[in-house]
Amino acid sequence: MEQEAYIKVDILENEIEAQLLGSILNERGIPHHIRSYHDTAYNGLFQVQKGWGYISAPPSWSEKITNILSEIRIKGEQA
Repeated sequence: MEQEAYIKVDILENEIEAQLLGSILNERGIPHHIRSYHDTAYNGLFQVQKGWGYISAPPSWSEKITNILSEIRIKGEQA
């Protein structure tokens, strides 16, 4: 079975959102990679400009991940 290349799916707003999303995706067995924009040399400057980081995944999982992230954000706004 050939492995799909990963694409950038969405920008993550903060570390808590990234951890929660990563936990849900791991639990569901959804392939993904979460990367922070933090760079110690620039003391997090890029996180201010670009967001906390991003999630990448195979294109076939993109829509599912976007839906899960939307649910997380909606629940966060309701809290």
